[in-house]
Amino acid sequence: MAAPKSRSLVTLLVAGTVALLCVSVAVLFAVGSGLLSRLVEEESRARVGLAARTAHETIDRDVEAVATSARLLAERPTLSRLLAGDDRAALAEFLDRFAKTSGLSGAAVLGRDGLIVHGGLDPPQAAVELPPGGTGGVTTALLGRRGEAVVIAARAEIASIPGDSIRVYRTLDEAAMARLTEQIGLETRVRPPEGWELGLEITTTPGAGWTAVEPLHGASDRVEATVEVFLPSAGAEADLASVRWRLLGVSLGIVIGAAVLGLILARRLTRPLAGLARAADRIGTGDLNSPVPRAGGRETAQLASTMDEMRLRLLETTDELRRRSAESDAILTGVVEGVFSVDANRRILYVNAPMAASLGVTPEAAAGTFCGDLLNPVEPDGTRPCESRCPILAARVRGRAFAAETLVASDGSKRSVVITSSAPTVSAAPGPGSVQFQVLRDETELESGRRLRDLVVANISHEFRTPLSAQRASLEMLRERLSGEDRHEDRTLFEAIDRASLRLMRLVDNLLESARIEAGRDMIRLAPVALDEVVEEAADLAAPLLALRKQTLDVEIPYPLPMVSGDSARLVQVFVNLLANANKYAPEASAIRVGGEVLDGSVSLWVEDEGPGLPPEGGEALFGRFVRSLAEEPAEGGMGLGLWIVRSIVTRHGGRVSAAAGPGGRGTRIVVTLPEASATRAAARA
Repeated sequence: MAAPKSRSLVTLLVAGTVALLCVSVAVLFAVGSGLLSRLVEEESRARVGLAARTAHETIDRDVEAVATSARLLAERPTLSRLLAGDDRAALAEFLDRFAKTSGLSGAAVLGRDGLIVHGGLDPPQAAVELPPGGTGGVTTALLGRRGEAVVIAARAEIASIPGDSIRVYRTLDEAAMARLTEQIGLETRVRPPEGWELGLEITTTPGAGWTAVEPLHGASDRVEATVEVFLPSAGAEADLASVRWRLLGVSLGIVIGAAVLGLILARRLTRPLAGLARAADRIGTGDLNSPVPRAGGRETAQLASTMDEMRLRLLETTDELRRRSAESDAILTGVVEGVFSVDANRRILYVNAPMAASLGVTPEAAAGTFCGDLLNPVEPDGTRPCESRCPILAARVRGRAFAAETLVASDGSKRSVVITSSAPTVSAAPGPGSVQFQVLRDETELESGRRLRDLVVANISHEFRTPLSAQRASLEMLRERLSGEDRHEDRTLFEAIDRASLRLMRLVDNLLESARIEAGRDMIRLAPVALDEVVEEAADLAAPLLALRKQTLDVEIPYPLPMVSGDSARLVQVFVNLLANANKYAPEASAIRVGGEVLDGSVSLWVEDEGPGLPPEGGEALFGRFVRSLAEEPAEGGMGLGLWIVRSIVTRHGGRVSAAAGPGGRGTRIVVTLPEASATRAAARA
């Protein structure tokens, strides 16, 4: 009688399991398919809409870039010099190079009588007809005409030559659309508006895909063009079908596997296990002293033996845990830093005495509280980092984590702390769960020091640079007034003030650069840079210093030099420091030379003087911080930061700087080597 009942129970268990799984899988498959279809539709519409907005923003940035290029081109001294010399061939080559380096289709110079010269593509008529005026003296327009490619154009007046103006333009042709398509990731087109006045519109074409159309407004808020983004539906439908087939296959595999496993387990687990179940209940309630009874059958006997061994191990482990818990309590009580532990839900399990005292609570009151409510951390924007930047959650993934946080006390005071979190461990308390320990180290004083340092840097930048810039501008105006008058004493006084202002400006620049490096704010903004223009600007800035000591500057560098990728302002600071250094240590009425050569994938420029030469310990000693030469120098000495900053800036450009003896062993030669722009891009791709 017992055997048929056993077989009937197995059959019912397996049949019920399979039936339940089939119903569950069918319902989940139907619901999941519908959800997937709606999700694909919503995601596709959101994706094509986001792509259209991204394309719009990209074109807006292109409009701003074209305006900036127009302003920069109009202010270039080289342009004014070439126009004044009426060298149209050189001017066309200059405009062509400017257009290429600025990512433009072309650039043109127009006079009162029309086009003078252009570089790149011929200027569109709409760009030629741009009226003057606009923000900052620059007129920018997005021009779209039926049957023609959309053009971004900008006009700027040449201040040094009244009546002449420049046009820069970028044509959104097929090549530009290909680049925009590659950047956006979807097929993108920019077309003339053809009467379009609506906002963003997303349409779905069954069997084809999704199209998003968004208008592009010009300067007068009139729709000048439209951007269209297309997302084909073939890929989404194929992915949806693939997921459905996979879901169906997995579902069938689960049903079959569950049926087989249910049959095996049912046959093995339907035998009498009452004794073992009661023993397990006793162990579960903490009764580890009662032995597990032996049961018949090899498997059951082995299980009973294993359970009894487990009981003995648990008994030993419990005793060991009690002993270690007592030791841990003694250690945690003596730790100076704050220590606390949390469970899986980040609720406080334990806080030691130093932490409870610092938070103004008792350990009993803190228990069970969510750690974020107890510590009250805040981000700079006022939000809590408990979900976005919690070290406890990060430690569960990485094994160990720490974070710097700002805690707000009940009285509104703030503390800067560093919280180090350990990986979760099994809780020693009865029942399932995990526990994580955190160490809280107070760094309020250190953070105050950092904020004070940043405040000092900001104040120096505001208090020094602003009045110095205003002083330099006033001196330039005074120079213009004195240039046409025979006032020798006034000009002499002006030149002394100008040189003192230049020295002070250079000292402040070096000091601020040093502070930025120390504060980690030494970001280099890479862009194509012409080194001949960098040397020219540095020579203009250093001219008053050279004139004071009757020194001459000889510049002999190859022309044209390859473009490099770098920060133009920082590179100008490099050569100003080198020229100022040579000016200090070279004799009066001597010559300072700037030379260069083009190497394989790099450009080298050097500054030579006829000074005392290298120190006995070698050229590397010149590049230390706050290092000053023992040789005689002018009364207006420096801080010993110039060459240290030169090396720092050049190194951040991927280059190198070295010092060697000058020709014939006289003087000093400082060599700066920078990679070409093409070599920099190749290294970035590698």
